[in-house]
Amino acid sequence: MNIQKAAFDLLMAEQTKTAIEPFTSSTEITTDDAYRIQLMQMKEKLKDAHVVGMKIGLTSKVMQTMFNVDTPDFGHILNTMVFENNGAVSVSRFIAPKVEFELAFILKEDLKGPNITPEQVIAATEAIVPAIEIIDSRIKDWQFKFQDTVADNGSSAGAVLGGKHSVPSLEKLADISVVAKKNGMVFDEGISSAVMGNPANAVAWLANMLAEYDIALKAGQFILAGAITAAVPFESGDVFEVDFGSYGIVKLSFTD
Repeated sequence: MNIQKAAFDLLMAEQTKTAIEPFTSSTEITTDDAYRIQLMQMKEKLKDAHVVGMKIGLTSKVMQTMFNVDTPDFGHILNTMVFENNGAVSVSRFIAPKVEFELAFILKEDLKGPNITPEQVIAATEAIVPAIEIIDSRIKDWQFKFQDTVADNGSSAGAVLGGKHSVPSLEKLADISVVAKKNGMVFDEGISSAVMGNPANAVAWLANMLAEYDIALKAGQFILAGAITAAVPFESGDVFEVDFGSYGIVKLSFTD
């Protein structure tokens, strides 16, 4: 597997808004290869940006079964990928985007595995916030396998964070309800336990997984813990308002 060429191809796909064929359709690629491709892209992007957060994907059993894996994946979020709550984003930035709704953890202490527990995640968290993640695939028609989306930065494309809220107990963290509206109409609902039983479990997984690449989660970063409801495509004119109950509302509009 040509790691450097694959990373370059994904960078060009993102820049030109032209999706590429999945790597797995023409070559052998391991999960480690895929993460090395992702990290090589980040190395290039960090010349003009910096990491402000991480995302965790494939946290539900349904999605893991779809990709024939038993593990989530991760991606990086740069400062250039963060948008304002109640703001508007142009759809022209993306290829075939969708939105997901999740909780974000804002860290007050570094977390580095191995052996990080959900309890340690809670202790290291300054606040939780409601969030919208924008996902996009630089792989053509979303027709990818697990290694393709890993290489493609976990299909990450953007994030919107709501207001900060104090960290609940581990038990309450698994019982946060979400009601999603599109253009004023409720279209989906969920509960935070959909994310690996508890979103803190996902963050602990991430800290331990990153340790394999000698990467730590840093104080001040935010972690998107995984989608609570299904991903949904959008187009110009769509407005999403997502209610996390006592943990706040996050809203985002899309324009041409």
